[in-house]
Amino acid sequence: MQRDQLADFLRRRREAIRPAEVGLADGPRRRTTGLRREEVAMLAGMSVDYVVRLEQGRSSQPSTQLLGALARALRLSDDERDHLFHLAGHQPPPADGVARLARAGLIRMLDLLGDTPAVVLSDLGECLAQNRAAVLLTGDHTSFSGDRRYLAYRWFTDPAARAVCPPEDQEHQDRQLVADLRATVGRRSGDPTVAGLVDRLRAASADFRRLWAEHEVAVRRADHKTFLHPRVGRLTMDCETLVTPDQRQMLLVLTPADAEAREQLELLRVLGIEEFPTGATDTPLR
Repeated sequence: MQRDQLADFLRRRREAIRPAEVGLADGPRRRTTGLRREEVAMLAGMSVDYVVRLEQGRSSQPSTQLLGALARALRLSDDERDHLFHLAGHQPPPADGVARLARAGLIRMLDLLGDTPAVVLSDLGECLAQNRAAVLLTGDHTSFSGDRRYLAYRWFTDPAARAVCPPEDQEHQDRQLVADLRATVGRRSGDPTVAGLVDRLRAASADFRRLWAEHEVAVRRADHKTFLHPRVGRLTMDCETLVTPDQRQMLLVLTPADAEAREQLELLRVLGIEEFPTGATDTPLR
């Protein structure tokens, strides 16, 4: 671990970010260049004291999870993120590994969308980042581990994941998830991560096995989805998906489909995230 270099890199990256880039107000009394340490701590979900110790070269070795959070908070590019991991004495996450991070450009787009729910997903349905509006709508999808990271796995193995979708829409959701996964398998032929996920899904779910055998293929780019939210009821949202050139990550943007959904979304913003009901984090994103 190169403590002094790590400290210098973190300070310089913090000072290089304008508050507006991360959705923070740039008030007239601000004297700090870039972000304040407490703002970095808030964005990364860690203590201010630890951020201070990192920047002073006094910290213990940060974990890969903590480094990932810092990379997102500081809006690091892929090269900057890899450099951060090397300075901290870790190997950077592989391009297609379980520790994948959202692309810096997509993170910036999340910030710019503000009150419009938006999510960065991997091509396997892992939630890599969400803005606050998306968390209010669907719950936090970034904390799952193991196979539960993958939306399709939760959908086909956990009844709670299906319960938040109207029964009349569930077959449509089944087919979309399987067809989208089939397209990913085709693009990533021979990838053991993808093949292993499919094998485990076929073993765990008869519904998945049935639909997988039909060999339907479709990459989802636009959709019309109904959410059964535990606090404000039924919301109908239009879903638009923007895919990166390599098709490995996508930005999902959710906009209200009618006036009622707009009012419900505004109510969610007023209510905030306090006491988000247990199980709501399984609301399907796509």
